[in-house]
Amino acid sequence: MDKNLISIDYHVFIKPEYLNHPYVSGNKLRKLKYNLIEAEALNKKVLLTFGGAFSNHIAAVAHAGQEKGLQTIGVIRGEELQDLKTLNSTLSFSKACGMKFKFVTRETYRDKTSKSFIEELENEFGDFFLIPEGGTNEFAVKGCEEILTEVNEKFDYICCPVGTGGTISGLINSSDPDQRIIGFPTLKGDFLREEITKFATKSNWELVTDYHFGGYAKVNEDLIHFINQFKKTHNVPLDPIYTGKMMFGIYDLISKGYFKKDSKILAIHTGGLQGIVGMNAKLKQQNKPLIV
Repeated sequence: MDKNLISIDYHVFIKPEYLNHPYVSGNKLRKLKYNLIEAEALNKKVLLTFGGAFSNHIAAVAHAGQEKGLQTIGVIRGEELQDLKTLNSTLSFSKACGMKFKFVTRETYRDKTSKSFIEELENEFGDFFLIPEGGTNEFAVKGCEEILTEVNEKFDYICCPVGTGGTISGLINSSDPDQRIIGFPTLKGDFLREEITKFATKSNWELVTDYHFGGYAKVNEDLIHFINQFKKTHNVPLDPIYTGKMMFGIYDLISKGYFKKDSKILAIHTGGLQGIVGMNAKLKQQNKPLIV
């Protein structure tokens, strides 16, 4: 068994991708690896990407660009954010890394992949290397294929959170056909299946859509209690958007007999811990328990 895995109990292990980099951690490091190599090959000096106000991806691109000596531009969902006197922790960090922001309305943001909008951005910012929202493209999937190693073949189930589908696609492609890859979407709806099938080369996967807790950035006190208790028991921090929901789902499924008896489960901890600060600010305003 991989000595770098964290054993939670006899059946459940965690691959702590969140420890692979202090700032560009988890699946973000994997997703950006080959995107940055491609940008360098094309002699691009500017990275442009998209995200929300608390996006892990925005923060990761900002820091990765700074490390590589590249200018970064973040197209941020929510035009009203530019009027705030103080940026939130994610955007403040990204700005400190040198990222420039373009705040757009939510309506405009929905057209972020349209040819006309990209042309507008090119007219405004000049030549850039475009990285999609969440970082998911063929280069990201290639990077995520490197998460699994030969020793991980001993697991019957491999679980991961799902945001845009890049990480699970990479896991599917590098998995053994006898393994079952299970994704836990943080968004409501089943639309991610189509996105994953664009990149996945095997059919040994499924999405469990019962643990989104109301959708992206939505939580309740049960989830917060689970995250806090998990850290207290196992000394493993979980974020409330991705990994917390995944681990909650895994243990709930175990209690329901979902997994085959004596099977071994590997959970991919994809990072995202920087989002805890923003969530706690929101919870504090609502007089709800905080994530510790």
